[in-house]
Amino acid sequence: MNRKSERRGLIKKLKSEGYLSNERVIEAMLKVPREEFITEYQKSYAYADRPLPIGEGQTISAPHMVAIMTEHLDVEEDHKVLEIGAGSGYQAAILAEIANKGKIYTVERIPELAKKAEENLNRIGYKNIEIIISDGSKGYKKEAPYDRIIVTAGAPRIPESLLKQLKDPGKLLIPVGGKMFQELKLVEKKKGEFSTKNLGGCVFVPLIGDEGW
Repeated sequence: MNRKSERRGLIKKLKSEGYLSNERVIEAMLKVPREEFITEYQKSYAYADRPLPIGEGQTISAPHMVAIMTEHLDVEEDHKVLEIGAGSGYQAAILAEIANKGKIYTVERIPELAKKAEENLNRIGYKNIEIIISDGSKGYKKEAPYDRIIVTAGAPRIPESLLKQLKDPGKLLIPVGGKMFQELKLVEKKKGEFSTKNLGGCVFVPLIGDEGW
């Protein structure tokens, strides 16, 4: 079976299990080759629904978690999106497919990962993604505010900097809890007020930084 067939099979599985329903997200996940964001020896696992190590103690999220987060983030084609935790670049690529008339800013604290993510994204040809090496717990003030903010690491609390950098109206998605287990929280900002919805349990690597761990 070739990679495209495997990708279609995974998407079909995620749809049948209730993780995917938004057509824009489905189309994006069908387009982005996950095998390009993992190491050579892991490529046979590219379309297994599981997280995979990408080096430096970090992981690429399981496809079902990417689907959950991307669907709840509800990105529009012209949105400016901030991602905290570039990893290998896969989630940024999904977001860039959806916000194809917007811009994705992705912050990564580990230079080696940032370089690899940039290589991956450039190789495929993404032009609307900018990678910043910095403390992601403080966001990226230079380009704020953002229509959407997504955090792919677990925080002990919601960083105040991220709340300040969220546009009104806007949405912020972040895992909050301990270092081993978190609750995925969707924060919505509307008319100056914040509301928070709990989307269930999840497991992410810790968000390291001044406003994280």
